[in-house]
Amino acid sequence: MQYKKFYLEFSRFSSYLKSSVLLFVRLTLAYGFYEPAMMKWKDMGAVSQWFASMGIPLPTLNAYMAATTEIVGVILLTLGLFTRLISLPMIVIMIVAIVTVHWVHGFSAAGNGFEIPFYYILFLLTLITFGAGKFSLDRALFGKEA
Repeated sequence: MQYKKFYLEFSRFSSYLKSSVLLFVRLTLAYGFYEPAMMKWKDMGAVSQWFASMGIPLPTLNAYMAATTEIVGVILLTLGLFTRLISLPMIVIMIVAIVTVHWVHGFSAAGNGFEIPFYYILFLLTLITFGAGKFSLDRALFGKEA
């Protein structure tokens, strides 16, 4: 019984960290998406050609859509604004990245596998499930349930 009491108390205490962890998840994702977004914007022609070489339809349009989604995602995740909504298209970007680039290399990030985009998907699903937390504009604008 002593172990049960300890575990329940530990669980109660750890729940106080939820919003801090959600903030850290949002900022980590924003940081992770920032450089790929900026690389796309710096040479959209090369990105469009790369997309075309992988057989992605409408490569120029899709290059702009991916870059725009990523940079808007960086901003919104940083602010914690519309967090649940922006997570959906960012998951789509990660699925496309896995299917078109990483899958053939297996799981390991060391071999350019799908490990990192998979973790990003898990982080984004966490934000969809739990929201942005109390340190967010979602909470300020939409209340506790956002």
